[in-house]
Parts: sequence; C-alpha cells; structure tokens
Amino acid sequence: MKKNVLVLCTGNSCRSQMAHGYLRQFSGEKANVYSAGVEIHGLNPFAVGIMSEDGIDISTHTSNHVDEYDAVDFDYVITVCDHANESCPIFASTAKKLHHNFTDPSKASGTAKEIIEAFRATRNDIKAYCRNFVAEHL
Repeated sequence: MKKNVLVLCTGNSCRSQMAHGYLRQFSGEKANVYSAGVEIHGLNPFAVGIMSEDGIDISTHTSNHVDEYDAVDFDYVITVCDHANESCPIFASTAKKLHHNFTDPSKASGTAKEIIEAFRATRNDIKAYCRNFVAEHL
C-alpha cells in the first residue's frame, strides 16, 4: 500500500517543492507525495531551474496551502523549515512528523552565480535527505 507523504514549508515555493520532486523520483510507486505551505508564495523560478539541472521537472507544480489536504490521511509529514515546524497544524491522522531545517536559498544575496550556488547547495542537501528518508521509511 502506498504511503502518503506531505512536505511542508512556509510558502511552498522552494524547499518543499524540491523535496517533493526528489521524493517522487526516489519513492517511485511506494508513495503519494504532496507539498504545501502554511502560506502560499508561488513557485520559485530558481528552484525550477536548479531542479531541471538535476533532471527533475517541477515546473508544473503548484504552490498549495496545507488546508487543501485536510481530507488526506498522511503517513508522514516532513517539515523542511523551522517556521513550518512551529506553525504545523495538527493532523487528525497518525502521521509521523519529521523535521529538518534546510537553509532558505531564496534569502541568498549576491551575484547571480552566488545565488545559484546557494540554491544548488540547498538542493543537494534536500536530495541527500530525501534519498535517506525513502531508504529508511519506505
């Protein structure tokens, strides 16, 4: 039976979207993967670009609010930033809650190259986390 996995972030624009892409890739048929935010900020174009660099297309993802998934019985809820962890709603399900605070690359400043490097570093951290999550939990 497929597991339902929710990745939760503040605005569902960057870190949760990247995790969504990797979890979908690594889990294959083992999970239904969702991502949402406690707010909605829209899909970050740098996140789309940095993921396509690694062969994953998230360009059709949408930025969703966590309330849209009230009816889904989640097995896992993964918060990927401290704000989402602190603001995470209570789920009626028996979802196991996991947390890892990834650096927010959308807060990076500097040259375009420095910003891209910040996105790349966060992407690589998220990729490793997602690979480990699938191996351990799915």
